[in-house]
Amino acid sequence: MKKGTQDKKIKKILIIAGIAAGILLTAYIGISIYFMSHFCFRTKLNGTGVSGYSADKVLRDWQDEIKNYKLEITERDGTVDELKGDDIGLELQWDDTVKNLIKKQNGFTWINRLFDPDNITSYAIVTFDKTKFDAAVKELNCMSDKMQVMPVDATASEYDKDDGFTVVEAVDGTAIDPDSFIKGIEDCIYGLKENYDISKDGGYIQPQIKGDNDGLKSAVDKMNEYAKSVITYQIGDDTDVLDAGTFGEWLEIQDDMSVTIDTDKILAYVKGLEKKYNTFGRAEKLATSYGQTVTIDNNHYGWKIDEDAEAEQIKNDIEGGEPVTRDLNYKYTANSHTGNDYGNSYVEINLTAQHLFVYKDGSLVVESDFVSGNTSKGNGTPTGVFGLTYKQKDATLNGENYSTPVSFWMPFNGNVGMHDATWRSTFGGVIYKSRGSHGCVNLPYSVAETIYNTVEKNYPILVYELPGTENTAAADKDAAGTVISAIDEIGEVTLESADAISSARSQYDSLSDTAKSYVSNYQALVDAETYYAQLQEQAQQEAVQQPEADQQEVQPSADPQAPQTDEEQPAADAGTQ
Repeated sequence: MKKGTQDKKIKKILIIAGIAAGILLTAYIGISIYFMSHFCFRTKLNGTGVSGYSADKVLRDWQDEIKNYKLEITERDGTVDELKGDDIGLELQWDDTVKNLIKKQNGFTWINRLFDPDNITSYAIVTFDKTKFDAAVKELNCMSDKMQVMPVDATASEYDKDDGFTVVEAVDGTAIDPDSFIKGIEDCIYGLKENYDISKDGGYIQPQIKGDNDGLKSAVDKMNEYAKSVITYQIGDDTDVLDAGTFGEWLEIQDDMSVTIDTDKILAYVKGLEKKYNTFGRAEKLATSYGQTVTIDNNHYGWKIDEDAEAEQIKNDIEGGEPVTRDLNYKYTANSHTGNDYGNSYVEINLTAQHLFVYKDGSLVVESDFVSGNTSKGNGTPTGVFGLTYKQKDATLNGENYSTPVSFWMPFNGNVGMHDATWRSTFGGVIYKSRGSHGCVNLPYSVAETIYNTVEKNYPILVYELPGTENTAAADKDAAGTVISAIDEIGEVTLESADAISSARSQYDSLSDTAKSYVSNYQALVDAETYYAQLQEQAQQEAVQQPEADQQEVQPSADPQAPQTDEEQPAADAGTQ
């Protein structure tokens, strides 16, 4: 009994289930058949909901909308433009387009639409006049030139001493993105939508970088790391500081969001330092040992910043992000940043006086006469400011026609230098004018040795001329020697000696009193002048007497054959001597 009852219950359940399944299947088939001529659930056509619509229903509804269709276009500032259907020749296409779209959707898949909405796009349902459309769009306010303001990407701020670098948000412009804008409007028209918001629907040109860009934020963080760098230059008694207040504007964010430092701006900064601290090449002033100050051009000594090395060091220091205190990088260095760059240790060479002084830490080490380049042969020693190139013992100086060994060689201007000259017995005066060197400064052996033991590489050498400091005694002796030679050249005095005697006298008279005292043969000049005067007087007398004698010789006697008396004889003898 129990088993029979249980079987009946199962049979009943199966019957009910079968009926339910049949109902559901019938419903599914019925709905599927329905959706063979209607759009499925959750379906949009050109953005407009058409769930359960037949093709006729869609066309009737859209026909009504087309009659008074108007699209409102909202700009970023709230201004609203209108684009009317009549303005663009908007029309509905009465064809099988919508029916074909329904057939294509497969009504038996309507259950899928419950979970997966279907958005159908078709530009064949409505149509418009492209020419009218283009003209109408061109007249929109948002398309005017004044509204084409380009957006600005988010970027880093200028450096602020309190806030450092921060992100500056992007600025939305009002420049239209033609492709996106036209497509957006067309989509609205095809779907008969009544509103188009340019900002929300993507019709504007958008900033490429927004404030929330991770790369930008990382770049700003990197710039703030760099901003921790402070370079304090300690240059003698002067201090210069380079910090982010200056180099902040040198930092640049590249397209890949890396941070770089503008090397051109670094170099420009270094050039500013050069104007302030370089002394190399500038005229030097020297308070000479003669009490006068001279200005010396042709300066090859002094401070000169190494541009490339300093620029690279600045870049490295900034990237290091740490405070540093240091001096500049130099190509050439000098003794002092305070006052004269040569300081109080230098060699002072006065070519005019042919005398030099060597100072060390402000004290005179040695001074001496010397012989410089032979000016009569164009080998004069050049003036200028130089640093000692190097020093060498037991060197051989080679030239076009000489090879000379020296014990102490100290070049400072190419092949021009100071050295001992043991072949000379005298120094100073005006020897250099006619018997000078090939350009070097010749020194007594002991002086050259003292200088060699005092100076080192880059020791300042200041070479100048100072009129009025000539060695007058030597000059007087030299001038006197010229006059002595002129007197000696007179030789035996004759009536032809006039020019030689006159030249010697003129040269003598132009001498200073001191120089005249050195003319050892002056009496010979006086004697020559005296004797020459006598010769002139005698010649004049003979010139007067000769016509008288000539007259007596040609005068006829009364009787040529007549004998002469004894008184007449002396007269005749005198006329023929």
